[in-house]
Amino acid sequence: MKQRLMIMLLIMLIVLTACGNNTNVDPDTTEDANNQSSLDTIKASGKLRIGTEGTYAPFSFHDDNGKLTGFDVEIAEEITKRLGLEPEFVEAQWDGLFAGMDASRFDVVFNEVAINDERKEKYDFSDPYIVSRAALIVSSDNEDIKTFADLKGKKSGQSLTSNLSEIARENGAEFVATDGFNQSIDLLTSGRIDATINDSLSFLDLKKHKPDVKVKKVDEIENGSQSAAVFLKGNDELIQAVNDALTDMKNDGKYLEISKKYFGTDVSI
Repeated sequence: MKQRLMIMLLIMLIVLTACGNNTNVDPDTTEDANNQSSLDTIKASGKLRIGTEGTYAPFSFHDDNGKLTGFDVEIAEEITKRLGLEPEFVEAQWDGLFAGMDASRFDVVFNEVAINDERKEKYDFSDPYIVSRAALIVSSDNEDIKTFADLKGKKSGQSLTSNLSEIARENGAEFVATDGFNQSIDLLTSGRIDATINDSLSFLDLKKHKPDVKVKKVDEIENGSQSAAVFLKGNDELIQAVNDALTDMKNDGKYLEISKKYFGTDVSI
């Protein structure tokens, strides 16, 4: 009886070992999958998923008809077209863009993201495609704040994770978190904050479309910051493809066309 039981156990062991070794995987197929880049995967899907804010004029916002548009949006659309893909925009508040990237909700972020050392530790960037400066904005009747140094003890409305918030903190401001530029201006005009540090190009666009809004620019950082598209690390082929498209756009005049449409000048320098 014991001998028969031992034989049966031996047979079962042989069968299980054989099943374990038979993975039914073609080694050529496995090698292809391992060698497939993120760019290959994206091209296979036919779409480039683009994270953007949608509330940050003139870079990413909705026009009077509700259509998503803006400088960054048009740059992203043109790059996507040159890659032979369809753009799929995924909107999120500024402070949710990096969380969305970490969760792989999108392949790239186009949203006036400034390049800094802290972000470069975790993310990769394309070549920069715009240079802008931080502007100190206050209500029209404010006579107390004339420079960034005057922010000490004052309430400044900023997005939590923007590089502009660091300028506010460095100058001793009391930080008030906002969803973005539009909310910062609303809080400023209603007297709930004393100032906001925001993009000088956004301020120009605001005054262009709303000349009567009661805010003014009182100071500006002399050195501009460079902004670029943002990627998770390890997407070298996708980044190179985006950089190549950007270079072609600058060479054939398409970049300047989009830049002049929104700013009247070349904002890449």
